[in-house]
Amino acid sequence: MKAHPLPSDPQALTVAADGQKLTRRSVLGAMAALPALVHPSLQAQDAAPLKIGQSIALSGPLGELGQAMHQGAKACFTAVNAKGGVAGRPIELVALDDGYDVKRALANVKSLIEDRSNFALFNCMGTPMIEAMLPQVIESGIPFFAPFTGALLARPKDVRNVFNIRASYADEAEQLVQHLATIGIKRIAIAYQNNSFGKEVFEATQRSMARHQLTAVATVTVENNASDAGAASAKLVAANPEAVLLGLAGKPTIDFVKATRALRKGLPLYALSIMGSAATIKALGDDATGIAVSQVVPLPGNTIVPMVREFQQAWKAAGVTLEPSHLALEGYINARVFTEALRRTGRNPSRSSFIDSTWALKRYDLGGFEVSFSDSAKGASRFVELTMVGRDGRFIR
Repeated sequence: MKAHPLPSDPQALTVAADGQKLTRRSVLGAMAALPALVHPSLQAQDAAPLKIGQSIALSGPLGELGQAMHQGAKACFTAVNAKGGVAGRPIELVALDDGYDVKRALANVKSLIEDRSNFALFNCMGTPMIEAMLPQVIESGIPFFAPFTGALLARPKDVRNVFNIRASYADEAEQLVQHLATIGIKRIAIAYQNNSFGKEVFEATQRSMARHQLTAVATVTVENNASDAGAASAKLVAANPEAVLLGLAGKPTIDFVKATRALRKGLPLYALSIMGSAATIKALGDDATGIAVSQVVPLPGNTIVPMVREFQQAWKAAGVTLEPSHLALEGYINARVFTEALRRTGRNPSRSSFIDSTWALKRYDLGGFEVSFSDSAKGASRFVELTMVGRDGRFIR
């Protein structure tokens, strides 16, 4: 029997090559009898990688931070893909380096939003960059998952497509100030980066100090390239503080701390989590010893925590040459939460269904670290603990 071409209009009455008439019913019957011709293409689509995009500093003054975060997330997705992905689809993380530059970050995000194959924006980095990109992100409706900043400006109210995980800089500042107030330290100085990240930390610290009836004895700013770190350090040390709160990250941290240690060796220094990359600690050497750092994830070497054990296994399996760090663990956690939200979305996820499933994540325990999405103005985690850099350059509690 000859094969008959299917009509472009099934409602039409068509005459086949052998003179037989094909009715709409016979056409539909023929289509149903040929599942092998349709099903493979659907399977191929189902198995296609789910692409997510990331604008992050892989180079530049904060490149070490971005590398750690990116590698942590990548280690998680590699482990997930090795087990078949999510609903049979691997996750492909596409990272675009912005060098911690706002213009480059905006161009990166614009291209990722315009790319129809890109499902979501994941773990984009930096307070100045996120402040600049948020308007177009919110307007686009694309899922904006786990931006790497603790700034309140990244936590807009009543926005469906923005999902923060980490505790805020205000949460970290409160923990540090409360600790200093508890141990009786009153002469506190503040050094912060001269950008929106640093200003956010400064303002959060000021609010916490006011609640504890404390006033800063000196405040100084440091440029992103650390060109004025020495002068800022000299001005601050001249005020004779009992402790210094640092709203710095990357190279500004290194240059400022080294200058301060040279002027006053034993001055207690307190920093936020963003300071504590392995590369920063290594660059500081002995000058890092004794710095207190607030952390928004558990110690990356505390394998008593099940989630940390899984991170260590994924990190080793991925063959990453970097030292495991808090920042790498944070990237891993963000990827774990993303994967769980995607898993709950089911097969063939849409952006809207992913957004719904993420908001439905309540009291989700990754194994010693819990997240709960409730409000776009809040982080899904409130975890903050104080650590200190030991003599071997490792964090201790």
